[in-house]
Amino acid sequence: MASHSNFRRQSRKMALCGMMTALSAAVLSTGSFIPFATFAGPMLAMLCLLPILHDWGAKYALMVYAAAAVLALMLCADKELALFYAFLGWYPAVRPRLAPLPRPVRILLKCAMFTLAMAVMYLLIIFLFQMEAVAEEFAGYSNLMLALLVVLGNTSFLLLDVLLLRMSVLYARWRK
Repeated sequence: MASHSNFRRQSRKMALCGMMTALSAAVLSTGSFIPFATFAGPMLAMLCLLPILHDWGAKYALMVYAAAAVLALMLCADKELALFYAFLGWYPAVRPRLAPLPRPVRILLKCAMFTLAMAVMYLLIIFLFQMEAVAEEFAGYSNLMLALLVVLGNTSFLLLDVLLLRMSVLYARWRK
């Protein structure tokens, strides 16, 4: 009887993981027809990891992230959106491990992770994938404008962090 119960629990895990992967891929595909979803879509898709992370841990959340990232890279018309998720979608699974750090260190580390991930992503987009539209867009920016984009990106990322925390708390309360 115990093996039947274990089988049901494993089946439930896999079903929820599959549904969250599909939901993440569907949210990510909205970037193809909603212009502002290039950055909002991946952030919303990260919210799909929270139930998995809360119920079964980072291992399963990272598995869902990886599957959704692969689907997004294959299926999404907006490759910048898909790459944004591929480079940052792992963050909700790593976020709880940063909680014990002192607040200033935690904030600096989060900003450094975001900035590094975005720098690598855009360098790949411009030099390896040679996405001309993105390259032309960045060519027109001054150094001041690029610095402003980094500050605004980090601010948005820290706001995403607050959203992830609040949604995690809401989910935990709902599950009780």
